Amino acid sequence: MARPRNPLGKAKTEGRDKINAGRFKHRKEPKANGPLGDPPKWVTDSDTNKAKSAWALFQREIPWLTESHRILVGMAANIQGRIMAGQEVGIQSMNLLRQMLGQMGATPSDASKITVPDGDEEKDDIFDD
Repeated sequence: MARPRNPLGKAKTEGRDKINAGRFKHRKEPKANGPLGDPPKWVTDSDTNKAKSAWALFQREIPWLTESHRILVGMAANIQGRIMAGQEVGIQSMNLLRQMLGQMGATPSDASKITVPDGDEEKDDIFDD
């Protein structure tokens, strides 16, 4: 089985595009449309689900999410929102949330692979290239 392909943005962040320059030489990635932004209207807070609050949590804790991640973040926010509201969620929902967090690069193993520039440097959008 072939190894999963790393996105170009992640490779640049980790420096892999320099180490294995030939592998990423002709790679093109779609441009991000912009930041994650405010939650869609269907992501709301209620007594049984704090999905809008969960969206804000994901937006703050996973800053590399962009507009193209909105559907995945909305699904994860609905599950996390139920947990935040004290609702009972099953093992399948918890496992699905874990998988979605992994896909968004929000698990400890994924976070350890990402290096973020120091705050002193001017912020550059990694998707501008």
